[in-house]
Amino acid sequence: MELAYYSDYAVRLVNSEEPARGKDSLTSVEAVRGLFGANSSAARRTTDADVTRFRSVRARLRAVFEAADKGDETLAVDLLNSLLLEFPVSPQISGHDHRDEDGRPLWHMHLADHPSNATAGYAAIAAMGLAFHLTEYGVDRLGLCEAPPCRNAYLDTSTNRSRRYCSDRCATRANVAAYRARKRLEADRSGRTSLAADSAQRSAANGER
Repeated sequence: MELAYYSDYAVRLVNSEEPARGKDSLTSVEAVRGLFGANSSAARRTTDADVTRFRSVRARLRAVFEAADKGDETLAVDLLNSLLLEFPVSPQISGHDHRDEDGRPLWHMHLADHPSNATAGYAAIAAMGLAFHLTEYGVDRLGLCEAPPCRNAYLDTSTNRSRRYCSDRCATRANVAAYRARKRLEADRSGRTSLAADSAQRSAANGER
């Protein structure tokens, strides 16, 4: 479903903070405007007050991902519904500048910007996009990266629901860490086996005397 595209708004906002690393890039009006991407008209409405408001919405969106990650579907839906009620959207049919082979507009549904302030507009689009993704693919498609200490949010669109990491970088780091852990375990087991063999040989030698 095309409107699921807007779920990326939620991911971008949630991932502007890395709690486990103590990092937060959402510290200025410019940072907030950067979240809008190409939607410059909405970004221009951003003021200093939106920085705090965006952080509040971010915490609520992360709570949705955390509930989904823990398998609590009801809580995830309830939290998302509360955002949808507080930040309603204004759907519109739009064709933009896209045309088909016959020159006719390629009509599609578009979520219009909320007129009151930048936070309300962004939150409405992010929440609705996430809601479309959730209902289209399932609550279990909302994930948090398993590579510590990352915990970035991601949307799983894999065919077999197998995604576990937010990026290839985190997947590689986790695989390397798992490989090293296996090697340490193997070395530890080998060392214990060697010690046991040495002990058995000494015991046998003592018994022959």
